[in-house]
Amino acid sequence: MTRYRRLFVPGGTYFFTARLRNPRSDLLVSKISLLRHSVKLTQNRMPFYINAAVVLPAQVHMIWALPPGDCDFSARWRYIKSTFSRHCAPMPHQTKAMKTRSDKGIWQARFWEHVIRDQDDYDLHDHLITTAPIRAGLTDGIGLWPYCSTYKRSRQRRPSPQPSAA
Repeated sequence: MTRYRRLFVPGGTYFFTARLRNPRSDLLVSKISLLRHSVKLTQNRMPFYINAAVVLPAQVHMIWALPPGDCDFSARWRYIKSTFSRHCAPMPHQTKAMKTRSDKGIWQARFWEHVIRDQDDYDLHDHLITTAPIRAGLTDGIGLWPYCSTYKRSRQRRPSPQPSAA
């Protein structure tokens, strides 16, 4: 089995991408409440802070800040994926080997991670999250995709409508 090399930085900030096995699936947005619940349960069990996130139909991008002295992001992703999968029906393409290891065929194995090195690197990855729904063809503008942290920020900054003078 291949041994993956990961850079573990205790208390570090990381950019992650996790994907569903089926790239045409919309499972993450159709079960957004379950995904949010899975993340919250994980945060309660193993604290971390989400600086930015976007959930697309078949993938999720996040920037996490881990607590000082902690670099176990793999356990957090394992818990998020398993909690989410536990409450979903198995995919129809499930092989015998997948059934043996209780793999429902929902998530791609592993995930992609990148250690954020400095403010420029952070800004780049935050921009990738902000523009992901546009690049995926899901929306026409920044702050319009409801499953992106930018959406929430744009709603908080909008001034309240002023009554018109009649």
